[in-house]
Amino acid sequence: MIANETNSDENLRAANTSQTYREVATEDTQYQGIRVVEIASGMEHPWAVAFLPDGRFLVTERPGRLNIVENGKVIEVSGIPKVNAENQGGLLDIALHPNYATNGWIYMTYSKPNGNGQTATALARGQLKGNTLVDVQDVFVQNRYSEPGQHYGSRLAWTNDGKLLMTIGDRWFEPLRAQNLRDHAGSVLRLNDNGSVPKDNPFVGNPDVADEIYTYGNRNIQSLVVNRTTGDIWAVDHGPRGGDLLYQIAAGNNYGWPRVTRGLDYDTENPIPESVARRMEGVVEPFYEFLPTHAPSGVTLVTANRFPSWRGNLLVGGLASRRIRRVVFNKQEVVHEEELLLQTVGRIRDVREGPDGYLYVLTDESKGGLYRIEPADLNDDDDEEDIDSV
Repeated sequence: MIANETNSDENLRAANTSQTYREVATEDTQYQGIRVVEIASGMEHPWAVAFLPDGRFLVTERPGRLNIVENGKVIEVSGIPKVNAENQGGLLDIALHPNYATNGWIYMTYSKPNGNGQTATALARGQLKGNTLVDVQDVFVQNRYSEPGQHYGSRLAWTNDGKLLMTIGDRWFEPLRAQNLRDHAGSVLRLNDNGSVPKDNPFVGNPDVADEIYTYGNRNIQSLVVNRTTGDIWAVDHGPRGGDLLYQIAAGNNYGWPRVTRGLDYDTENPIPESVARRMEGVVEPFYEFLPTHAPSGVTLVTANRFPSWRGNLLVGGLASRRIRRVVFNKQEVVHEEELLLQTVGRIRDVREGPDGYLYVLTDESKGGLYRIEPADLNDDDDEEDIDSV
C-alpha cells in the first residue's frame, strides 16, 4: 500500500523530473514550438501510461506486462493477472485511484480468458509493493465472454464525483450487441471504485438494462477524458472505414452504432450491413467527425500553463494516421484543427497530460516508446487567435 508522501518521495520525484532525455524531434506548430524527447524505448506494444506521485511512470504492454519507468529504465512488475494477448487483446488501460496517496489502488483493464477459448473485458485492481502488484482482484468482468481478439474498448476515466468510467467495445463479430442493453458490449460503464453499481446510474431498476451501463451504441472507444473544471466527459469512438466520432458523453444516451454510422465496411468499402441511416431520432449526433480517417486512440485535454496557446484543446492520438490532432472547440462546435507529429514517432496509442504539465505519448509498435512533448520557444503571435474553449 502506498503511504502518504515522504521526503524520500519528494527527492525521488525531483530526480525523475530533472532527468535529461534524448531529443528525437522538433516541430513548429501554428502557435506553439515543441520538442519531443524519448523517456523510454524497447517496449512491446505499450498501451497506457499513468503517473506515480514520485515522478515515475507505470506503462502497460499489451502482451501482458506492467512496467515501472524510472530514469529511462524499464522495470517489469510481477503479479499481473493472466491475460489473453491476441490481436487487440492483452493488458490495456491503467489508472490510479483519485485517493491513491492514501489507498494505493491501481486499476487495470485486460482481456480475461475463461479457459474455453473466449474472453471478456475485465477490470482488476491491486497495490504496488516494491516491484510487485499485490492484493490483485477483479472488481468487474463484462457479462458475456465471446471470441477473442477484437474491440475491447478499455479506456478508464474518473469523474469528478469519484466514479469510474470504463469503455467496452462491441467485440467486433456481432456489432448489434452495442444495441442490446442487457449486454455490456458497445457501452460506457459507470462503476463505484470497488466495481459495484452506483445507485444513480441511468438504468438502475430497469430489468431490461444492465445496471452498469451509462451510455450505449458505441463501437470501440479508446479515447476518454474528463474536464476537471466542468465535469464534461469527452470520448472518441474508433469507427470502421471512416466514422471516427467525437462525442460528449452523458447519462443514458444512445450513440447509434451500428444502426447509425458514418463509416463503411473495412474490406468491401460498402455500407455497414447492420446500418440503416447516418442519423436517427433518439440517437445522439456526434460533436465532430474526423475526416479523413484518424484511427483514434488516446485523448487528453490541455489544462496546464506549459502550452498556453493550447489550453482547453483536445489532443487526440492516431494509430493508422500516425499523428495527433489538436482540436479547438467551443460549446457548439469544433472551430479549428491542427495536425501534430505526423509520421514522427509512429502509431500513437496514448496521449496524456502529466501532473508536471508536459504531454506524454505512447507508440503502439513492436519496439514502442514513451515520449514527452515539451514547449520550445513560444511564438510571438500567440494572440492571433483567441477562442474560448470549454
